[in-house]
Amino acid sequence: MARPKSEDKRNAILAAATQVIAEQGLGAPTARIAKVAGVAEGTLFTYFESKDVLLNELYLDIKAGMGEAMMGAYPRTGSIEKRARYAWLQYVNWGVAFPDKRRTIAQLSVSDRLSEQTRAAGMRPFADINEMLEASIASGVLRDQPPAFVAAIMGSLAETTMEFIERDPAHAERYREAGLEAFWNAIARK
Repeated sequence: MARPKSEDKRNAILAAATQVIAEQGLGAPTARIAKVAGVAEGTLFTYFESKDVLLNELYLDIKAGMGEAMMGAYPRTGSIEKRARYAWLQYVNWGVAFPDKRRTIAQLSVSDRLSEQTRAAGMRPFADINEMLEASIASGVLRDQPPAFVAAIMGSLAETTMEFIERDPAHAERYREAGLEAFWNAIARK
């Protein structure tokens, strides 16, 4: 009779995969991930039938945590600028708090190893932000750009902001505000 799977082991494998991928990239061997997780490589494949399954589940796990951080108290009302500011600050704060997850999700996001279903599921926690962007574009508050393009601008500017905060934490607030200002100026109509 097969032993039941342990949530602790599954979580250890996901945490190890985050760390190893942040350090070595998506080509990191599963043997290394298993070693960091403290399990045998065969055990890794008991929990995830292939590396692609592991990568897809890792993406969803990181996106779920990011979604909780960003959307937990998201202001569904108020000005577009207030809501954009909230999303920006929560994303930057999450990325600074979890640099390995940030680096791993950046690699996973451009990987061809993720299924379209996984990508769609990973975006569900952010539906309110996407709706806000679409409504803001339609009403003329924001420039007429596809929401995915606006998200890419946010991601790029936020990544730069997070890198500067990591290098110079004493000036973190300055970088947060400067990044936000650049983001808002890039998307808002004048």
